[in-house]
Amino acid sequence: MLTATAAGALLGALWFVPSANASGDEPARTEPSATPTGQTVQQARAASVSSGDTTGDGTRLADTGSFDTTPYIVGGTVSLALGAGFVAYSVRRERLGF
Repeated sequence: MLTATAAGALLGALWFVPSANASGDEPARTEPSATPTGQTVQQARAASVSSGDTTGDGTRLADTGSFDTTPYIVGGTVSLALGAGFVAYSVRRERLGF
């Protein structure tokens, strides 16, 4: 019974782990490029020139949005409640002499 509970808790916890399904349009390179590309240089200049929304050459930085933490909060709360319930149950069994 304890093994099934542990397996269920593990699967429940893994439900909230985000998946990394990032894929590119072209295959990955095997060798790193020795010289920086124009885009890399432009991004480095944009990051070092200004920390605002626009840079000196008019390049606008992307708005990445906010991170949704609701599933993690709900999952953590449920896991905490489940653990507290198991502790209360075991203390109750011990005091009643089962």
